Amino acid sequence: MSMPLEGIRVLDLTRLLPGPYCTMMLADFGADVIKVEDTNQGDYTRLGEPSVAGMSAMFHSLNRNKRSVSLDLKSEEQKEVFIDLVKTADVLIESFRPGVMDRLGVGYEELKKHNPKLIYCAITGYGQTGPYVDKPGHDTNYLSYAGLLGLQGEQNGKPINSSVQIADLGGGALMGTIGVLVAIIEAKNSGKGQFVDISMLDGAVSWLQTILPAYLATNELPKRGGMVLNGKLACYENYETKDNRYISVGALEFKFWKDFCKVIGRTDLIEKLGAPDEEQLKMKEEIQAIISTKTRDEWIKLFDEVDTCVAPILTVEEMVNDPQIKHRQMIEEVTQPGVGVVKQIANPIKLSRTQAKTVRKAPGHGEHNEEILQELGHVLKPSER
Repeated sequence: MSMPLEGIRVLDLTRLLPGPYCTMMLADFGADVIKVEDTNQGDYTRLGEPSVAGMSAMFHSLNRNKRSVSLDLKSEEQKEVFIDLVKTADVLIESFRPGVMDRLGVGYEELKKHNPKLIYCAITGYGQTGPYVDKPGHDTNYLSYAGLLGLQGEQNGKPINSSVQIADLGGGALMGTIGVLVAIIEAKNSGKGQFVDISMLDGAVSWLQTILPAYLATNELPKRGGMVLNGKLACYENYETKDNRYISVGALEFKFWKDFCKVIGRTDLIEKLGAPDEEQLKMKEEIQAIISTKTRDEWIKLFDEVDTCVAPILTVEEMVNDPQIKHRQMIEEVTQPGVGVVKQIANPIKLSRTQAKTVRKAPGHGEHNEEILQELGHVLKPSER
């Protein structure tokens, strides 16, 4: 059975996290993703511990199903090879700072002369325009400008960084994936390519759907720890158990809150779901005192018997072995030549007919030079073999 993106060729000039995650999503569904790396060390994430078969575990996870070719784009001869490769491509994705590809002579305006149907996606921190266009940055900086980082953490503490990279993945990688797929669909009608400008800051701002609309409507500033889903309500809080573990409570709806209060033996709290802030703080203290009397698993056993939104806060080890994660096959085992069976994160998108597949291990640096150059009809020099 053919894959959804079979026949789509993607040139991946990205490295580190956002771009490789974006192209991994495309490769998992059959796109021919060619990782175009420099001739020195290639993608930085090849290095790092723990190492599997000479490459970091993260690199293996992000770069499965791809091929690798190493080219020096500062060399006129190898730049010609790259342009020949562009002529065969449907999509190009890069994550350099704005202007870098232009200075190399292979920016969008130049490449579309050779391939008018090319979809060119640039994933950057701040986008291709605006006063921050030349600023350097990482995930924490984009979240800072988005107003998101300032809202993370406890009410009277300092802002706390996320455990995962929200702007990199949610604002950059996923928006890039969507942008490319939308452009592919549009190209079927127009026959033309286009430039897809993805800003990780823009993407992070777009995630503020439960916070920003209220401010735009009222001009009332949200406060850390003072929002409905971020510390304001006793019904939506994390509580510590007797064994120094935690449970999360998300009993926002009255029916869930009522059952929660019954289980903890405090039916007097049922009518206080929407109580004022001071009362909410008192309720939290009283609930915490109750939750401290039993272990996490004892509470979960009790709550599993009723219809309410309570969950154990798991460690990564517990998550990997959780029955729901196993049932959904979110941790898959694949056999890699020379390595054996390797566990990795599966693709989260479940299609009924054409599911994502892992058909290639992550490539070695320039592993497919000969294969790809021969596809282009280039005669290899001894130094290129």
